[in-house]
Order: sequence, then structure tokens, then C-alpha cells
Amino acid sequence: MQNRRDFLKASLIGGAVLSAVSSPMQLLASETEEQLTVLHTNDVHSHIEPFPDDDKKYPGLGGAEYRAKIVENIRRKSNNVLVLDAGDIFQGTPYFNFFHGDLEIDLMNKIGYDAATIGNHDFDGGIETLAKQISRAHFPFVNCNYDFTGTPVEGKVHPHIVLKKKKLRIGITGCGVELNGLVPDKLYAGTKYLDPVQCVQQQVDILKHEKKCHLIICLSHLGYQYDIPKISDIALARATNNIDLIIGGHTHTFLDKPVKEKNNQGKEILINQVGWAGVQIGQLEYFFQKKLSQNFANYQTVIVDKNSIEN
Repeated sequence: MQNRRDFLKASLIGGAVLSAVSSPMQLLASETEEQLTVLHTNDVHSHIEPFPDDDKKYPGLGGAEYRAKIVENIRRKSNNVLVLDAGDIFQGTPYFNFFHGDLEIDLMNKIGYDAATIGNHDFDGGIETLAKQISRAHFPFVNCNYDFTGTPVEGKVHPHIVLKKKKLRIGITGCGVELNGLVPDKLYAGTKYLDPVQCVQQQVDILKHEKKCHLIICLSHLGYQYDIPKISDIALARATNNIDLIIGGHTHTFLDKPVKEKNNQGKEILINQVGWAGVQIGQLEYFFQKKLSQNFANYQTVIVDKNSIEN
């Protein structure tokens, strides 16, 4: 895990842009029209408080209060900030057992999340509880490969959304893991799992060609990668096109930096995931040229602890 002060520079997503200038900073000075900061979490699992200081793996890390202050500090420095979550908001501490998701959603509302997707553990309170918490959220939930027809969740989840930040249109869709065999049937009763590759591509086509989005993000709770034949973020990236960024969850993968993967048209996209329990926040900085046709990203991993809110 990296310290917040270790800022890592990524390559251009549109590599041809760099050929015209000697450094990314020159590009920023001469060509930037808009900047966008994307903050993201995944698999927080009801970890409301930091880990104890004597925890062997994550001493003093995590906690909603620190996360809120970090997001607040970043918002002070940038006007265009998105805060996103890739699922498994619930289950993992007694807070969920006692409050059934109320506290988690209340805190996400206070932090000001812009969107989230659904993880398999978000069904752990049953589909009625999931429907209740989605209704309580001040932000939209996105998923395109769960068919909720005839369930309490029907009509509450969006296949895609478009968020506007000044001149930018950011398209967001979401997808989830196969529930059969992973979640007890009664907890997701009536929910149908659909092919995530086909469903995501349908939504991305709408976002790219009809909604004319400048950046397209998929919030995925498929998992980063597997050793067995199973759809993952890597497989999704390779099988689709026109996604710019996949924000992942489910496998609790700590990536030191976003991974570059080529889509089915040979173009590079980014995949990122920041472990679990809210001990990290992913931060990506996108800079858009004046025609809003090219962008590139810098990135860092923000460690969530008391030291980070002081930096």
C-alpha cells in the first residue's frame, strides 16, 4: 500500500496526445479544458470504525470518519469530484447485524457518494432490506445485469446514469457477480442474473453514441481475475469496447496502481481496485483537452488513517 504523498503518474489513455508535447505538465498548461477527480472504494463491508492500532494487518486504518475528512479535503482542492463505490457495502461487522444497513447508507449520504453498484453481500439482509436501503440512499445504484423484475428492487436500480460536471458528461454503468451458489436463494429471490459482457456493452454503446459521454466508467463487482473460467474485470475489459475505467470489487484485490488492459479493439483502458474494509481510497485525476476528445490520468492510492487527514 502506498502513502498518499507518493503520487504516481500514469501513461496517457490516448497515447497519441503525448507525442505533441514534451511533458504531461505542458499539456496541462496549454490544452486542459476540464479536470475530473474520481475517488472510489469497494468492499467496505460495514467497517464503520478504524481497525485497532494493534491489528496485525491494518493497524489504525480505515473508518468512515477519516474517509469523510479525506473526501472533504480533496473536494476543497477540486471542483469536479466523483465519489463511487463498487459494492459489498454491507456485512462484516456487528453494525450491519444491528442496524441492517441504515448506518452505512447514512454515512455514505453524509460523505456525498455519487453512485454505487451492488455486491453479493448487499443481499445478506434479504432483498426487502436491499430495496429499503437503495430507497434511503441519496445517490443512485447502477447495475445492468441483474433483472429485478417482480422483486422489491424493481425500478430502484439504474442500468446506467449520466453525471454532469461542468462541461463533462460522465457515463456510469454497473455489473455484478453470479449470485447462484454464492448467495442463499431466498435472499435474492426473483433476481435473474444476465450475461455481464453483453449487458455492459449495451449500456456502454448508449452512453458513448447516444448520450455522448466524455468518460465511461463501469462499477464492477465481478472480481479482478480468476484462475478458473469465470467472468472478471480483466475478461470484461478484453471482451468490450469504449469503457474508459473499470472500478472493481469482490476479490478484495489491493492494486498498487491501476492496471492497463486492452479492449476488443486494442485500445487501453484502466482497471482499479483498492482492497477492502475502507482502508484505502482510489484517486484518479483525468485531464480533458479543450475539445474534450482526449484525456489522461494520474493516480494515487490514499491510505485512510489519521495521518492522511493531516496531509
